[in-house]
Amino acid sequence: QVKLVESGGGLVQPGGSLRLSCAASGTIPGAAVMGWFRQVPGKQRELVATVTSGGTTYYADYAEDRFTVSRNNAKNTLDLQMNDLKSEDTAVYYCKLQRKMTPTMTVWGQGIQVTVSS
Repeated sequence: QVKLVESGGGLVQPGGSLRLSCAASGTIPGAAVMGWFRQVPGKQRELVATVTSGGTTYYADYAEDRFTVSRNNAKNTLDLQMNDLKSEDTAVYYCKLQRKMTPTMTVWGQGIQVTVSS
């Protein structure tokens, strides 16, 4: 059974930086995409960035120039470096692992709060 645990959230001032980490435990399947999503109260969870096992990345438009996602397959970790943070980046950030090929798998972390405020 795969488990995801996020760390690194907290309070940061506008313009600041924060690095989120996600540690995966258990047997990680091959060809699994990992990514970061975020959610604010009253809104749907939205994609931030994803990375395939081969290292191909995808970013939401708002994250393209400020965020960097990275994955270490050997250590089963996923990071999100966030720079030039804005108040609208305040959200609960979730780590996700998904494999769409058989056997399929979808796992979410418990989420971690990021607050951007002066």
